[in-house]
Amino acid sequence: MRISWAVSLTAWVLVFMKIDPEKSGMAGLTLFYVSTLLFLSSTFVLMLTWIWRKFQKDEDLAMAYVGVSFRQGILLAILTVVLLILQQNRMLTWWDSALSVAGIFLVELYFLTKK
Repeated sequence: MRISWAVSLTAWVLVFMKIDPEKSGMAGLTLFYVSTLLFLSSTFVLMLTWIWRKFQKDEDLAMAYVGVSFRQGILLAILTVVLLILQQNRMLTWWDSALSVAGIFLVELYFLTKK
């Protein structure tokens, strides 16, 4: 997971430094948002896995939550990218943010109660 984080960080930094969004158009924006999604999801997955390991005394039980951390990390990254896209288009308001958070929360609740 740390290797994928380092690769996604490198890709994000390269896209951030080398691509001009005004000149590259839709392809540059797509590369930016995809690299941001990958970087944020790997960052959130690592952070959430670390949190689970920190609060669980049993190592086996903490490792059982890697799948949960993976899903939650991806959902948080999707939320962040959606908010970035709304902000870029000057459509981000507090109720759009609240609805986006509520939507991600409902998706997570679905997965938590799906047993």
